[in-house]
Amino acid sequence: MEAFFLQQLINGLTLGAVYGLIAIGYTMVYGIIGMINFAHGEVYMVSAYLCAIGLALLSWFGIHSFPLLIFGTLVFTIVVTGVYGWTIERIAYRPLRNSTRLAPLISAIGMSLILQNYVQISQGAEPAGDPDPADGVLRFEVGDGVVQITWTKIFILVAALAGMLILSWVINHTRLGRVCRATQQDRRMAAILGINTDRVISLVFMIGAAMAGLAGVLVTMNYGTFDFYIGFIIGIKAFTAAVLGGIGSLPGAMLGGLLLGVAEAQFCRDGEL
Repeated sequence: MEAFFLQQLINGLTLGAVYGLIAIGYTMVYGIIGMINFAHGEVYMVSAYLCAIGLALLSWFGIHSFPLLIFGTLVFTIVVTGVYGWTIERIAYRPLRNSTRLAPLISAIGMSLILQNYVQISQGAEPAGDPDPADGVLRFEVGDGVVQITWTKIFILVAALAGMLILSWVINHTRLGRVCRATQQDRRMAAILGINTDRVISLVFMIGAAMAGLAGVLVTMNYGTFDFYIGFIIGIKAFTAAVLGGIGSLPGAMLGGLLLGVAEAQFCRDGEL
């Protein structure tokens, strides 16, 4: 029983770290424009496919070293998902920024459906798969059972924590963070003071999408399978995590994701996540 609890705790923290990364994107966008980006989950879905494409390209070029594979795939996926975030803001949000609050939400839902169908048509409706580039597992005897944690899960926890800490430092201690916080507090006054608020909002969408891209790479490494519909469910869970942790707070979003992941894992009967 102790081994099962500890194993599910590890599984839950791994899953929750992914929820937290996606929740950071939700909370950043909501904090700066006061709206939820309902296409955010689909950016995560796209990043899973981009991860598989990146790994395949690097392998085709003869790169098989784990650090190089992960670094190259992360850079490729984060950059491309950042472009997706910028595009979503320009198409679905910016033209409707001064309209009623309902219009951008409907537009974002439409963008979500467009991305789902775009991936379904271009990549196929069948689930795709990708091998785990990190082999190896650590096993510990706990009571009468065995607890194991793969190197992939360790990497997920470290990468998620590092991503959250780096982004928090950027927001709190850099000029970019100051202009983001100024735009969040009073967009009109920030514009009067010379801040290009449109550029700041686009940048926030790109950063949020990059966090979803990081999450997509981590999940693809851990589970190995994905399809065009995975963004909807995990997007709802990540939004719940953002609200649970206090929407607008980056550490709160990560904490909410961890709590949600642990709760989900502990109530999972089959013992696998």
